[in-house]
Amino acid sequence: MNSLADIYSSLPEAIDPKGADARTVAEADFNARHWSSPVPGPLKPGSTEHKRAVAAMFRDTFNPYKPSVIDWPKLDPATLKRVTSLPIWDIAVQTEGKARLRMAAYARLIDDPDMKDALSRNAWEENRHKEVLSRLVEAYDIKMAPEPPYIEPRDVEWAYLVTGFSECVDSFFAFGLFALARQSGFFPAELIETFEPVMQEECRHILLFANWLAWHRATMPAWKRPWFEIRVLAVWVFLAYERMGLARTMDADGNVHEQDNNFTVSGAKDVADMDISVGELMDLCLEENDRRFAGYDPRLLRPKLAPNLARFIRRFMKKPSAARQVEHAA
Repeated sequence: MNSLADIYSSLPEAIDPKGADARTVAEADFNARHWSSPVPGPLKPGSTEHKRAVAAMFRDTFNPYKPSVIDWPKLDPATLKRVTSLPIWDIAVQTEGKARLRMAAYARLIDDPDMKDALSRNAWEENRHKEVLSRLVEAYDIKMAPEPPYIEPRDVEWAYLVTGFSECVDSFFAFGLFALARQSGFFPAELIETFEPVMQEECRHILLFANWLAWHRATMPAWKRPWFEIRVLAVWVFLAYERMGLARTMDADGNVHEQDNNFTVSGAKDVADMDISVGELMDLCLEENDRRFAGYDPRLLRPKLAPNLARFIRRFMKKPSAARQVEHAA
């Protein structure tokens, strides 16, 4: 397949869940969250066993839901206003649009059939995320700026690294925000449950990226490693700079839309009507991160930077009182 659209829009075994009974849906959801390799012993990055386990994990945990059959819940006026006023929709849709292209572009470069299959599936799921968001925008009549053209990246590796590392950081904080939204009841449970498969897919995506990264490092020629590590460092610098600003877009009526590039870190007030400190949010992110990864084979590597950084920062913050812990647990 030469076209990137062919890669991110093709998944031969995808099935239509319309009409599936509750047991089938529950089984697919369980399988998406639990997986272990039958191969005994360690899964060392760079080994054939590790590579095949990563590809099998991503293939076997596929959830066959389709955006076209999602039944979006009817929202009361106050909740609808909260949803439509979230400062994320333009960036969210465009991010998924770029991610599907970048994943597909990198998958096309890979010769190894196992990793090529996994990354191609990742591109397909990024495209599905874009469809989910587009359906939500349509269902709730959210005003959007026109989408820019999605252009194939010139530096494919750089684009893939930016997307992968960005997802690792954003997903860590999104797990916490999503749990906070669920606990606070700020949004209806039906809407939260609609997005639950998407959140778990993000966990699978960053699990794939972390293990691809380890495999890539282990299998690349030694003389390429220094330049690759310099690029990785440059990506982190770029992401830090990017998150210090606002993204500005203009709609068809000439109105400027400002979108928070750092919403996953600073968006607690937009998803809950409860008072929560930065430290408490970090604790929640760590708990949710551990919970979402718990069902996957522990021999597979997990993204470490965001959780380790949160744990380090948390050492210097005041712990919540027992009363506060009970309050948030409730």
